[in-house]
Amino acid sequence: MSKSDVSKVPVTIVTGFLGAGKTTLISHLIRNAGRRRLAVVVNEFGTLGVDGDILQACAIPDCPAENIIELANGCICCTVADDFIPTVEKLLALDPRPDHILIETSGLALPKPLLKAFDWPAIRSRITVDGVLALADAEAVAAGRFAPDVAALDAQRAADPSVDHETPLSEVFEDQLACADMVLLTKVDLAGPEGVAAARAVILREAPRPVPVIELTEGVVDPRVILGLGAAAEDDIAARPSHHDGEDEHEHEDFNSTVIALSEIADPADLVDRIETLARDHRILRVKGYAAVTGKPMRLLVQAVGARVRHHYDRPWRPDEPRRTTLVAIAEHDAIDHGVLRAVLEG
Repeated sequence: MSKSDVSKVPVTIVTGFLGAGKTTLISHLIRNAGRRRLAVVVNEFGTLGVDGDILQACAIPDCPAENIIELANGCICCTVADDFIPTVEKLLALDPRPDHILIETSGLALPKPLLKAFDWPAIRSRITVDGVLALADAEAVAAGRFAPDVAALDAQRAADPSVDHETPLSEVFEDQLACADMVLLTKVDLAGPEGVAAARAVILREAPRPVPVIELTEGVVDPRVILGLGAAAEDDIAARPSHHDGEDEHEHEDFNSTVIALSEIADPADLVDRIETLARDHRILRVKGYAAVTGKPMRLLVQAVGARVRHHYDRPWRPDEPRRTTLVAIAEHDAIDHGVLRAVLEG
């Protein structure tokens, strides 16, 4: 048996808040793997597999479509035995075996429970966590969307001892920073120099230990910088604090998603306006999916983070698939009302 057969396969966990650019980064890594045979696990929150579809469209010989596995509608750290372990075993059984595995977590996931899954006997001698990458949207962080007003929070705690935690959004953000070996500050072109500086200050304040912060645009980064860290993160879990330490398990009850299926749309600009309305008036955090535009042979890919909506035609509709518009909306749990969201999108 060769040395490569007995060595552990490195795994990079790519975490980050909704819309931070995880899929864009992994797409870049697939195309610029430097002769590494990659495999990818995408853990989608919601029932529509948008991210996995995007990544499979990026498949190349060193990362063919069969090396890209999507686990939809469930957190892999909550379904270790049923989903995570069998998926890893399937990838390790590939011939040729992957040189490196990338795991894109849901934007709502806490990374620390996933790290603990690497201690399962079935896989712990065969894989290692090469590193945890936390992506942070520079513009959003600079705007204070994911970090609380510390002074106001301290004042509230002083006045009300029953307040012992922050908002769910900030807890997720802070847990992702706390678990990271490296922070990738994305969309720096949108944030500008002052925004980048402000985002760096937030990360420096919230991270429990110093971590490198790398700026990037459109997911472009030299793979040599972020792959091959050799962190063995599964061996120093205690050094990665979490708001949820001591809990038997974590919940995703703070968030919910719904799939909205519509017919063809006439005008992409009108759809953008309606998605902006969802963010502004109905507290929708994220919208992603596909739209069928009347008279257009190409499928319209839609990605929205709050009121910032991006869209482009990604590929022709296949003859065997129905031309319809299908969108996933994600929000805090009490903000999801399927009927209201559908009514806004339909007009």
